[in-house]
Amino acid sequence: MMSTEGVKVEFDKPFLMYNMDSSPPDSTMVTKDELMGYYELMYKMRRMEIAADTLYKGKFVKGFCHLYDGQEAICVGMEAGCNPPLDSLVTSYRDHCQQLARGDTVKGVLTELLGKAGGCAKGKGGSMHMYKADAHFYGGNGIVGGQCPLGAGLAFAHKYRGDGGVAFSLYGDGAANQGQLFEALNMAALWKLPLIYVCENNQYGMGTSKKRGSANDDYYTRGHYVPGIKVDGMNVLAVREATKFVRAYAVEHGPIVVEMDTYRYHGHSMSDPGITYRNRDEVAGVRAARDPVERVKRYILDTELGTTAEIKEIDARVKKEVGEAVEAAKNAPFPVPEEMYTDIYTDQSPSFYIRGSDATMGTGVYGVTK
Repeated sequence: MMSTEGVKVEFDKPFLMYNMDSSPPDSTMVTKDELMGYYELMYKMRRMEIAADTLYKGKFVKGFCHLYDGQEAICVGMEAGCNPPLDSLVTSYRDHCQQLARGDTVKGVLTELLGKAGGCAKGKGGSMHMYKADAHFYGGNGIVGGQCPLGAGLAFAHKYRGDGGVAFSLYGDGAANQGQLFEALNMAALWKLPLIYVCENNQYGMGTSKKRGSANDDYYTRGHYVPGIKVDGMNVLAVREATKFVRAYAVEHGPIVVEMDTYRYHGHSMSDPGITYRNRDEVAGVRAARDPVERVKRYILDTELGTTAEIKEIDARVKKEVGEAVEAAKNAPFPVPEEMYTDIYTDQSPSFYIRGSDATMGTGVYGVTK
């Protein structure tokens, strides 16, 4: 008989702790609504990133495009374990799914990705510069590791205001060797800032494996004087419980380092086929054994909290939503030329002057002559 109440789920992998006397629980209770919600959001992220891949290959996306498929459990689990209306989040250029999780729509994400006017940055930011300030998501950052000091600044703001919030700053294993990470971590430790550094270890920094790029690839131990935890980043429930644990720690004690053990299915970016430094069998093996979306589906069916028919209904609904979003993004207008000059300076009055852009220079953007 199918259960409608919460059930207990045991985790496959233990949490590994560094300089910590306690750890998150090795199991959790989960309800049908929670599991169904996690599955729908993760499946939506997967379909959205596949659509982005197709759009890029169809030359609808200009510039860069870094996909997140394979890592969805981190984004969804963290959102489930933190306090999104209060806690701040800043991440790297692999940011589409964080934008979606913080309240944007598939249409909104794809519209920005295509450089169209309806996107969060009016089509001027593109793939690497999603953001949603009203949800305390302070964007993706194109500079490797550049979000790490920003995360420390967000944590300082929470402490200064005394609002009880924490800052999550996400970076990859490739950025884990950046000096600015350790500089910011030192300040955060000195001032006991409510900062959670999350290393999304997807095993490869661009085309270099972690073993070839890091003398110590146990990233959760590299805070030295700051404690750490390693989490199965392919298990949304493990991520959720770890997030609750580290959030409580950061509020009371200060910074902590989290390593999320995950895997990316696509290459580093669209210019990377992803199979020159690894083989197809490796990718297929991870998909078969650890896929985060399939794991949630197994949880739903094995615990009898849901049925195959219910899952198929979600799949159909998500595919329809993503398909409609693709068409809406394709048909959305491009930004008007005047938008090139907005959101740059505080003085955007009609008399605003930019040398070389007045009517006498042939552009007539503002028509003001000095």
